[in-house]
Amino acid sequence: MEKYCFGIDVGGTTVKCGLFTVAGDVLDKWEIETSTENNGERILPDIAKAIEDKLTEKNIAKDAVVGVGIGVPGPVNENGEVPCAVNLHWGFKPIEKELKEMTGLNVKAGNDANVAALGELWKGGGAGCHNMIMVTLGTGVGGGIIVNDKVIAGAHGAGGEIGHAHVDDSITFPCNCGAYGCLEQIASATGIARIAREALAATDAPSVMRKEENVTAKTVFDAVKENDVIAIQVAERFGSCLGKALASFAVVADPEIIVIGGGVSKAGPVLLDYIIPTYKRYAFSGCKDTKFELAKLGNDAGIFGAAKLVL
Repeated sequence: MEKYCFGIDVGGTTVKCGLFTVAGDVLDKWEIETSTENNGERILPDIAKAIEDKLTEKNIAKDAVVGVGIGVPGPVNENGEVPCAVNLHWGFKPIEKELKEMTGLNVKAGNDANVAALGELWKGGGAGCHNMIMVTLGTGVGGGIIVNDKVIAGAHGAGGEIGHAHVDDSITFPCNCGAYGCLEQIASATGIARIAREALAATDAPSVMRKEENVTAKTVFDAVKENDVIAIQVAERFGSCLGKALASFAVVADPEIIVIGGGVSKAGPVLLDYIIPTYKRYAFSGCKDTKFELAKLGNDAGIFGAAKLVL
């Protein structure tokens, strides 16, 4: 009998859902709205209904389903409980217990960034490897550390919070986490854009970036490709901070591969041109030749990783 599983990726706006074979083939993927009103009380019931409806539509019996994996934007402890997920308006939530009761299926929950990393290890940029660091460069900086095929979540579910490593003593305003000088303040899309605006304000030198009313990370790396001097300075600061941070993480986790994902990674291989030289300069000798890859699954990494989580 063919066996199946579901991968669920809960975001602040939409919930991405996937139906998979246990071999990792996607049979269907779809989205539902994330209902965050009333402290997100409808989120899990809506997911349960989406699963039930898909089983009915595909004529799949529950005993053919291995389980449901679910990634959420917040720390998840070893009991499958979320202490707090701000974007979902959740306080404490025993996700695995509640969704299992609603669906009658085995449930495994994890932090969304860790789950996305698992997806990239399984079917994306890290395919074929067993030890990987993934860093996601988006509005913030997330990450996941996988050692011997297992996600390192840690005692408080904070393992892999790469974006909140301290990298810069000169930053005088707090990160969203409350600390100062976090990697997220420099290497996120938001951080790259801020550094670019500061660089443009500090000089009258010409730059193609000045044509843009709203300077973004994409603006910066598009300008880098045109050999724009100011954009290159911004990219060098970004690459220096991220490269040094990854060298520090590598000496702890010793990955076979480092995968760079998130919206900023759409800039393409030029991104790696600014990260890898600094990484190699500071990395321990045993880690210097670690491979780098761009993520390959895009927005589907979360559903792939959630499916793998339950397998």
